[in-house]
Amino acid sequence: MSRALRLGAIMLISAFIPALSEGRSEPLNLALPTENDAFFRGGGPDFYQHIIRDFKGVTTRPWQGGQYGFVRNPVETGGGLVYTRFHEGLDIKPVRRDARGEPLDEVRAIAEGTVVHVNLVPGYSNYGKYVVVEHVWDGSSYYSLYGHLASATVSRGAKVNRGEQLGLLGYTGDGLDQARAHVHLELNLLLGRNFESWHVAFFKSDPNRHGLYNGLNLTGIDIAGLYLALRKRPGLSIPEFLEQEDTFYKVTLPASPNFDLPRRYPWLLREGGSASAPAWEVSFNQAGVPLRITPASAAVTAPTLSYIRKRGGDYAGMTRGVIGGSGANARLTESGLRLMRLLTWPD
Repeated sequence: MSRALRLGAIMLISAFIPALSEGRSEPLNLALPTENDAFFRGGGPDFYQHIIRDFKGVTTRPWQGGQYGFVRNPVETGGGLVYTRFHEGLDIKPVRRDARGEPLDEVRAIAEGTVVHVNLVPGYSNYGKYVVVEHVWDGSSYYSLYGHLASATVSRGAKVNRGEQLGLLGYTGDGLDQARAHVHLELNLLLGRNFESWHVAFFKSDPNRHGLYNGLNLTGIDIAGLYLALRKRPGLSIPEFLEQEDTFYKVTLPASPNFDLPRRYPWLLREGGSASAPAWEVSFNQAGVPLRITPASAAVTAPTLSYIRKRGGDYAGMTRGVIGGSGANARLTESGLRLMRLLTWPD
């Protein structure tokens, strides 16, 4: 790294560190996005929309597939059944339908915020018609996403209050029908401000119609777990919630002035680190959500896997394809390396 580039990275990271000790956390006060509140009454099948699963020639409709986490695509292993497909949000079923079976539920903002993206063309996304709302808590931006809408009642730039209508619940998007109508809800961190040029570089034949709010640039936290945690501890912040998550792998990134993740989420930085670190190590949970950033002692020229929690089997199915190999032979996959480069793009 050149001296000028290193100085730019030092100045950039130095500006983040004071924010770690600022003020008291703002209350989240999250609402559910529809009138379906069975979640808080333990009603799994009454809250989550089922999926259709064909496993070993048997078709089932488990509601558990509508939950957040590794809940889809089971694979039989020596250690038992393992679910290898990650679901990044909650699929919430409707509570009201008309005589023709069409869902009638309003979809509402889970908190106050600003509408930053509205997609009205179902074929442009697996989310179908969807809306993204930006929420700012303690100076950091988080993004709620509402997918598979029948229609949207807001436009980009609109300020919305908690509980304000965004659209109507529907079944737009691939593989859905009227019976499986639902709203897909996520609460995300944004990975990279330079996402659009990154996408052009790596997905030349795949147009990006969603700007920064493409699903590839949003990483969803466990919003179901957050809702439940807030019931027990109303003053809980997202940084405090994620502090309880276990690290599954760590990746060391080259120092770069374009590493802006800690600018948006300064709470990721650990106190006491040297601003002149030659590289930065990012800890992730199994879902790929960044949990903390610490200075690394040795420089790297490309993203490098520096730690993984040892597990039996192929790591690809445990990490959404970010890490490949097994046992001591873990490595960043091609797609994993590409994703990590997004964090410092252009690198």
